[in-house]
Amino acid sequence: MQKYYEVKKDNFLVTTDPNKINIQSVYDHLSNAHWANKRSKELIEKSFKNSLCFSLLDNDKHIGIARVVTDYATFAYLCDVYIDEAYRGQKLGEFLIKSVVEYKELKNLRRFLLYTTNAKEFYKKFGFHELINKNNFLEIFNDV
Repeated sequence: MQKYYEVKKDNFLVTTDPNKINIQSVYDHLSNAHWANKRSKELIEKSFKNSLCFSLLDNDKHIGIARVVTDYATFAYLCDVYIDEAYRGQKLGEFLIKSVVEYKELKNLRRFLLYTTNAKEFYKKFGFHELINKNNFLEIFNDV
């Protein structure tokens, strides 16, 4: 039996157990998010299946998620973070992201990236900062 990472706070649980992901809930939330609203349910399901995901649960209700794409050695990319609107303002985003950055397998990577248009100050509390060598980064961008 595989052991998954879990962190509890009151009635809330952050877990990496992929069986706890409610993909319909994830799709419903991401289809309303400006960064993911063009993704099909199939694409979302595939991306989550192939990533390290941190589900946020209220008892058994899926209320948030953070997805990490990583090689577990040198690189990670944090994406698709959300908290259900009904649960915002309770510092659950902080609980979720703290659980992600404290995950043993993600500590001490050479590079841990994220992309955000409106939450830079929030993520700076967890050690994220502006790119040091931003002129060295290139990308292929497909609006999907």
